[in-house]
Amino acid sequence: MKAHIIKHSYQVSKQDRANANNHNSFLVWFTGLSGSGKSTIANLVEYQLHKTGVKTYTLDGDNVRKGLNKDLTFSPQDRTENIRRIAETANLMVDAGLVVLAAFVSPYKKDRQNIRTILKDANFVEVFINTSLEECEKRDVKGLYKKARAGEIKNMTGISAPYEAPVNPDIEIKTENESIENSVKKIVDFITEKLKLNNE
Repeated sequence: MKAHIIKHSYQVSKQDRANANNHNSFLVWFTGLSGSGKSTIANLVEYQLHKTGVKTYTLDGDNVRKGLNKDLTFSPQDRTENIRRIAETANLMVDAGLVVLAAFVSPYKKDRQNIRTILKDANFVEVFINTSLEECEKRDVKGLYKKARAGEIKNMTGISAPYEAPVNPDIEIKTENESIENSVKKIVDFITEKLKLNNE
């Protein structure tokens, strides 16, 4: 069947959309343990970008699992498929001209490398929200760690499933040492250059 699938080319290109928006499009991927602050920081980064007229959209783990990926579990295989689907979705959104912010635990290096392969390096920014397990357990906003420690949740990253931290992320945020305001500024400052069109 794959032999009969032919990609269709359209007249409006990614560059055309970038020119219309007056900024480049790419994916900013936030990875880190549950409770590390990924969604909070991604939300504030999007708000800052939106205020300056940048076309954005945020993809969040819980939200995606309520729709697109509601058929997936938290097994290693389903986690990989979860991230693959999100990467492909983000790739379409980047092609549409958006700066996509994605906040997902994404615990496996091979899965994050696959995102980079799908999006291409030029369209991918990896942000490691580096918060210790101890701090995440203290916060435990959703009560997941408590349930995991009680054996009520299986395959909980950091407890009964591994988290493979990025070795060379584009940006590393240590939330225990940096304020949210400084963290957001650090990310916005980094991606501001990527937003500029080549003809500027």
